[in-house]
Amino acid sequence: MAKIQAIRGMNDILPEQTPVWQYVEGAARRILGSYGYQEIRMPVVEQTDLFKRSIGEVTDIVEKEMYTFEDRNGDSLTLRPEGTAGCVRAAEEHGLLFNQTRRLWYSGPMFRHERPQKGRYRQFHQIGVECFGMAGPDIDAELLMLTARLWKELGLEGHTRLELNSIGTSTARKQYRDALVSYLSGYRDQLDKDSLRRLETNPLRILDSKAESTRKVLEGAPSLADYLDEESIQHFTQLRSLLDAAGIDYTVNPRLVRGLDYYGKTVFEWVTDSLGAQGTVCAGGRYDGLVEQLGGKPTFAVGFAMGLERLILLLETLDLVPESVNGNAHIYVAAMGEGTAASAFRLAEMLREALPGRVVITHCGGGSFKSQMKKADRSGAEYALILGENEVASGTVSLKPLRSGEDQQEVAWRELPALLRSRFGNE
Repeated sequence: MAKIQAIRGMNDILPEQTPVWQYVEGAARRILGSYGYQEIRMPVVEQTDLFKRSIGEVTDIVEKEMYTFEDRNGDSLTLRPEGTAGCVRAAEEHGLLFNQTRRLWYSGPMFRHERPQKGRYRQFHQIGVECFGMAGPDIDAELLMLTARLWKELGLEGHTRLELNSIGTSTARKQYRDALVSYLSGYRDQLDKDSLRRLETNPLRILDSKAESTRKVLEGAPSLADYLDEESIQHFTQLRSLLDAAGIDYTVNPRLVRGLDYYGKTVFEWVTDSLGAQGTVCAGGRYDGLVEQLGGKPTFAVGFAMGLERLILLLETLDLVPESVNGNAHIYVAAMGEGTAASAFRLAEMLREALPGRVVITHCGGGSFKSQMKKADRSGAEYALILGENEVASGTVSLKPLRSGEDQQEVAWRELPALLRSRFGNE
């Protein structure tokens, strides 16, 4: 019988890989918590209309990439392709936005039926941040500052750069859209296939085209900046002033637009040159009209999402994962002889109590001394603790260093925690 394998583009994250995930997630959790952001957890399945109404029916995501199905009741459901719409739905449904501001974050899997490639998968993971009820550019600036702090914590400072733009209000974008379509219609024979399709559905996305022929045509295209309303101009100017004061470097990219219909005013991307074509590691912007669009009251909102697969790939590519992030044990407890197993468990529990944060593995499954030492070595532990019948009788244990040239020694149980704390450098 043929073995069942994982679905293409939906990958297992193996035990050897999870420590770096925990490292990145832990750093993000700490930084978001230090800024007062609260975690929210939403379902991975939502009503299909939620995404059609928020993302836009003529976007690539809704037209080609969503995993949509009918359940047994005949309802159309979709695996979430992004997190913002679900967060807005949850916050509105549970009354979190009524006359109050909110700073929320979430993490988890998203799903899009795309062509799998390195750093881009059909099931991928994001950390998303959403802020509600704040109109000014100060909250936009805070999001960019906390992201810059995360890059610093992960060692990515200098390996990412911030690109900014303002795409104005929906009225300004409509006027610009008409001008852009009028201009591009005169160059249909030079546009790539995707841009020709977008010309009829979502022309602003053409600005982000990677096709060389289309990019040459865009060199003479009208500029979105010339169509911005005064409110958006002031908002963007103030945002830039706040970033300048905070020492956050950025580049204004007039071609930067986001692929989702709900964005307006500020849009941004953190990009890197170290991952080839998959250079965006974090992106977002303002979406002041989305809550109302989904049935709520008008609510100011801004947020971003960062792809964890791509962020981890960047850390590994740049060799920035600390050596301590390896998932190895610190101590391996082995027992040999009659009646030693119970003592080994007691010793291990004592050490877990005395050395919080250290990984203590107790050998299970029997085996010879040689086989136990092989498993101790494979665990990555720095020390093996060996209990035999003589050690149990005398209240001692053999401390065997596995990663250094230190000598093996006999240690009394009562002295062991202090000795290990000093060896681990946290006395």
